[in-house]
Amino acid sequence: MSGAVQTKIPARPGSGEKWGWLAALAVLLAWSFSVARGEILEVLTPGGFYQASEYLSKFWPPEIEAKFIDTTLQAAAETLAISIGGTALAAILALALLYFAASEELIGAGGEWEGASTRRRAAKRSLHIAARAVLNLFRTIPEIVWAIFFVFAVGLGTFAGTLALGIHNAGVMGKLYAETAENVRREPIEALRAGGASRFTAFVYGALPQASPQLIAYTLYRWEVNIRAAAILGFVGAGGLGQQMHISISLFLESRLATLTIATFVLVNAVDLLSGYLRRKLEATF
Repeated sequence: MSGAVQTKIPARPGSGEKWGWLAALAVLLAWSFSVARGEILEVLTPGGFYQASEYLSKFWPPEIEAKFIDTTLQAAAETLAISIGGTALAAILALALLYFAASEELIGAGGEWEGASTRRRAAKRSLHIAARAVLNLFRTIPEIVWAIFFVFAVGLGTFAGTLALGIHNAGVMGKLYAETAENVRREPIEALRAGGASRFTAFVYGALPQASPQLIAYTLYRWEVNIRAAAILGFVGAGGLGQQMHISISLFLESRLATLTIATFVLVNAVDLLSGYLRRKLEATF
């Protein structure tokens, strides 16, 4: 109809902001390629394909000499031991700091009846900040940097790798543990506090039982991650498959490197399957 009023459809809110973010992303990608100086694209050229295929052909056949297979199996066992020991150490440290790293909202739930002096409140706040700072420090420094430090501190071998994984993952798992604990229901904690329980007792019996299934699941997930990291730490002398890979690369023994790569693939996938199975059993139990 000629007399009908034409209504203009308003633009979707935030559309300009969306295009701004996409433009910023495009600029960031262009900058990253410029820093790489086009070397990434050179891999896709015929010359790059030829060079890559020429090098990969040296990996076949893998080394299957009995003595080296024994060495590979021993290195795989070391890598597995590093991942288990590092994860266990990380879980212990994370649990030790969990009470102090959890928020006052959780720790003090239901304790309005309990008076505290200004000095005591300041001390509790300081402990909370210190625990969070320690966890931040642990996870800020990568595992491989921790490994280099511990290789010089305690010497070459699996102990350095275990300490490196344990310290770094204590920071990661401590943050995950604290966030899990802060999301539990407050009613059990408040009930314990109303009955006269201390803050720590209410935390142990009110918060931890609720959080424990998720804490165990996070621990198993970090074990999956750590089995990969443990293989890398060997490149700086922390033992395991990575150390044997470093030796093979240094001596241009590609066939041995192929065997070690296959062993790493099998070990990592075995741990992934086992961890997934344990998590499913855990979910069914709880």
